[in-house]
Amino acid sequence: MLAIDNLFNEISTLKPVDRIKLVERILTSLNSPNKEIDKIWEEEIENRIKAYKNGKLKTVSASKVFSKYTK
Repeated sequence: MLAIDNLFNEISTLKPVDRIKLVERILTSLNSPNKEIDKIWEEEIENRIKAYKNGKLKTVSASKVFSKYTK
């Protein structure tokens, strides 16, 4: 943990905007693509589109969905 503590101490001297940029870069580096998850989502999307086109998927208007968040 000493290395992390030293790094944090050094980072804490940066301007807030530079710390935000660093955090964004760190988060981006953790968000690597996962082909297995992408494939699962692709199949889910295709299944939902087919269900919608076949009338098997109940839809809700956007205004109804968002109305519960605006009360």
